[in-house]
Amino acid sequence: MKGYRIALIIEEIDQSYQSAVLSGISVSAAEFGLNISAFISFSGSVSNPRHDAGEFNIFNLPNFNDFDGAILLTNTIGYEPLANSIHQRIREAGIPAVSIDNDIEDFYYIGIDNKTAMRDITEHMINKHGLTSFNYISGPKDNPESAARLQAFLEVLEEHNIMISEDRIYYGDFRAPSGKKAVEYFLDSGGTMPQAIICANDVMAASAINRLSAEGYNVPEDIAVTGFDNTYATHNYQVELTSVDRPLALSGRIACKTLYNHFNKIPVPHSNVLSMSTRFTESCGCFQNAVTDISHFKELNYRNYTRFETAQNHMAKLNNLSSELLGCNTFEEYIDKLKDFCRLANPDEYYLCLCENWNEGGLKDYTYAGMIDNTTVPTTYTKRMLVPIAYVDGQFYNVGSIKRKHIIPNIADTLATGRFYYIIPLHFAERCLGYMVISNSRIPLNNSTFETFCICLSNSLENIRKIICLEYAVKRLGKLYIQDTFSGIYNRNGFVQATSGPYKRCIREQKSIMLMFIDLDGLKMINDTYGHDVGDTAICYIADVLVRSCNKDEIFCRFGGDEFLVFAPEYSVANAEALVNRIKDNIIRINNTGSNPFELSASIGYIIEVPEENDEIFDFVTKADKVMYEEKKKKKHSHYLKS
Repeated sequence: MKGYRIALIIEEIDQSYQSAVLSGISVSAAEFGLNISAFISFSGSVSNPRHDAGEFNIFNLPNFNDFDGAILLTNTIGYEPLANSIHQRIREAGIPAVSIDNDIEDFYYIGIDNKTAMRDITEHMINKHGLTSFNYISGPKDNPESAARLQAFLEVLEEHNIMISEDRIYYGDFRAPSGKKAVEYFLDSGGTMPQAIICANDVMAASAINRLSAEGYNVPEDIAVTGFDNTYATHNYQVELTSVDRPLALSGRIACKTLYNHFNKIPVPHSNVLSMSTRFTESCGCFQNAVTDISHFKELNYRNYTRFETAQNHMAKLNNLSSELLGCNTFEEYIDKLKDFCRLANPDEYYLCLCENWNEGGLKDYTYAGMIDNTTVPTTYTKRMLVPIAYVDGQFYNVGSIKRKHIIPNIADTLATGRFYYIIPLHFAERCLGYMVISNSRIPLNNSTFETFCICLSNSLENIRKIICLEYAVKRLGKLYIQDTFSGIYNRNGFVQATSGPYKRCIREQKSIMLMFIDLDGLKMINDTYGHDVGDTAICYIADVLVRSCNKDEIFCRFGGDEFLVFAPEYSVANAEALVNRIKDNIIRINNTGSNPFELSASIGYIIEVPEENDEIFDFVTKADKVMYEEKKKKKHSHYLKS
């Protein structure tokens, strides 16, 4: 592409913090000539480590050597070893990287002074409102921003000689459910409730307020609550939230500009700490700062209603599509339904990229045990990726496959800049199925509805995979039922199934049938002299002879041991004799190779009769066996005789 290729690492884009930063990056990418590939995961939302492993695999997809730069929000990744691995891979690639809100060695840094912001809020609660009893809802312990905010809070308390016990601090994950769980934890602890709860971000604060209200507590009259980040629109809750107003969208823009300056050799500072401001309002008791203009509330109600109506409309469409995907019984039907999603969302670009082994166990010749052996579950992307759907500017294209390192098929305008691609994993637990790529969709992607759809898409794809595997297993078992696994030709069951139709037709139309019985001569002598492996080879040779000799409507099988049957409808004596001669000629051909220590030989007997209504096909087998035995007795070597 003409523009610089930038890898963006981010998790949980449905959260307000991430969404705000993304908006700044997306609107600035074109301005600075960047094409963004955003590698996105939704881990942690379902509390399933196997699901998280599948989500995290998307961060293994990019080879950072193929990118010009990177923007990182690795502070959103809850698994520190993974974040550290990403940092190391970028260092090894030697590309410039900008880290937002996580100061990492060797990378540009954009952030805020978390300590000063949290100190301002805590001191305000003590000095302005005279509060002395606090609880705290933190983010993860190992998150740098979370740790800095908690440390600042504790420092202020210590400076004011306010004691706080460890059980008054709850460690959440910056998600809304943590606020609810924290309040329940405080209530269950048995201690007195505090005068104020300080929260490390807004979403946990809002959730905590809702839970406190459910328990009969008024905010801020009974318990004051504060947030951080100011990521929720004003008045979205029953009380306005005291918080820290920080320029999240600006952080995204500066990240883009930093990389642009780096590429163009314009001096760039290592750190860029942005200004922020505290906003004190209703939730801490500063009612005088609350907005009371009725026009603001009317605007809020209209905005919330419009947002709700739009979300409901999109949810209904996605739910309908999800239901149809889960109802598909073939991969072709599944792809057709997913193309409906393209038409519905009408993105600039959409690609479905599947691992070459996504349906492993369904099409390849694995053993049945191998298909259900969890130790063989593929957990990485394959070197080539299948692309069953490529949708660009309202048209579908046939791509076939691409190299994994390319990630996105090269179909769109290669001179364009400012493209923003969402790259999202498709998986079932840790099983890696592939990924999808979306650019500029009509359906908003930074919300929980889209996350739910992504999970449903993965689950429905796994459902198709299992259907393919089941069909393969049924075919495999059916083949095992009718096939002699030793020689590869029909066994007795297969012979019965295959001959049933033509045999009944001959009875109905009073046509003749030919039943031939073939017995390998001297198998016991071969086994005793050369071993059973050589004897097994002799049996397979006879099967091969039948494959080469039966070139009309004959049906043949290994009847058991060293015995073989051939059935043919409407056969004459001349046909039968011709078949006997072809069998003997093919036996001679094998013997003439001189590759065996034995002389291959077989005794053959056949009968031709018109079957009656009550005749069973095995009645004719018995008759043919007797004819074959008479043939065997004529042979000179006594060891060919049956015992």
